Amino acid sequence: MGGAGAARPGRSELTPEALELYRSCEVVDLHVETFVWTRIFGYDLGHAHGSGPLRARYLGQADLPRLRDGGLSGVVLSIATNPARPKGTRTATLLANLARLASAVAADGTTTPNRRSSGTGGVREERRFPGAGASETVVDVAGYRRARGDGRLAVFLAVQGGNAFDSPADLRLVPDKALLRVTLLHLTDSFLGATSSPLGRSRGRGGLTAAGRAMVEVLNERRILVDLAHASKRTFWEALAVHDAALPPVVTHTGVSGVRPSWRNLDDDQIRAVADRGGVVGIMYHRGFLDRPARRVGAEAIVRHLEHAMAVGGEGVAALGSDWDGLIVTPRDMPTALELPVLVDRMLARNWPEDRIRGVLGANALRLIAAVRP
Repeated sequence: MGGAGAARPGRSELTPEALELYRSCEVVDLHVETFVWTRIFGYDLGHAHGSGPLRARYLGQADLPRLRDGGLSGVVLSIATNPARPKGTRTATLLANLARLASAVAADGTTTPNRRSSGTGGVREERRFPGAGASETVVDVAGYRRARGDGRLAVFLAVQGGNAFDSPADLRLVPDKALLRVTLLHLTDSFLGATSSPLGRSRGRGGLTAAGRAMVEVLNERRILVDLAHASKRTFWEALAVHDAALPPVVTHTGVSGVRPSWRNLDDDQIRAVADRGGVVGIMYHRGFLDRPARRVGAEAIVRHLEHAMAVGGEGVAALGSDWDGLIVTPRDMPTALELPVLVDRMLARNWPEDRIRGVLGANALRLIAAVRP
């Protein structure tokens, strides 16, 4: 996070042009993992936390007040699957967690004061973005628009790891439209297929199973986005082969191998395939998947990954998928949700036109969501 005593760039260091443009944009993040710490530590999503003892390394990067204070208009909060959970208990646990997360969102803003620590040195500040208020769970773009009109953060709910279900058929037990997205695989192989992670038994070389094919089909049937982040290449291509061609796939949080080769990142053929089907690729914020050496990685690296995705798949393919609080180490000049406007400053420095910025910050994600949930 820089040398001892190094300053962290904050909003006050941004150009007025960057802040003004950011404030006028829809800002949607396709993948935020903070709920995992609610489950493990009882982390209160509705409390404005600081960056914690690890100074926002791995966790302590977001909560609902900081997401609102950071100027986001919509986020997708994910429920991460415990791969060790015994079969026969998974679906019931997932349904309980889904209700728990929805309750946490509904409670946001009922007791939180309108002042908080900025997380960038302990300076207290008023909310700076218009429309700051409580959060609201939404299921479609129409709900997103209503929440925004009421000054609320729109929150979509999702699952990371399709093995949260005991079987693909159990998806039908989830209330209609309650889930926007299911990430098919996570960091381990499962009965659905193989992860790209070296932690998987197949070391990233396995493919989609019969159950995985059934899961894709049920997700399509229920108009739940199929997220291919973490999927092995073989799983990725086999999932696309059975995916409804009329619906867009998504990769919500990834880097691109054209900038930083990694088991975690998409290659150009994968980016092109997602773009050709009208899908979106969300770029994540973990330094190790963005560039090397990790200690020097700043927000500009995110912009370079976004640029590469657009060079391959067109300007409509790129979006934001932070993976905040997903055990990541964020760029040194953008440690938490509060510093997200830094991205616009870096985009303008690389001569991005306004329409491209608006697309990447939120319009592309909203177009994706509207394709399944108008």
